[in-house]
Amino acid sequence: MTRLRFDERATLDTLIDAGVARSGSKALAWCVRLVADNEDKWISQIREAMPAVDEARRNGPASRSSK
Repeated sequence: MTRLRFDERATLDTLIDAGVARSGSKALAWCVRLVADNEDKWISQIREAMPAVDEARRNGPASRSSK
């Protein structure tokens, strides 16, 4: 599902070795929850901005593949 660099994979492996997570997918989910819990305001700002981003994409130039 995701392609991780060696150092990112090593972080997940450390979580597994420490017993924080039972698998790579559980370790990745743990990391995502940690970010969501600690960066809630920032993530909320991003979510609020997405409609404007979507509109800018729709109003922007068409890509070559859509011609």
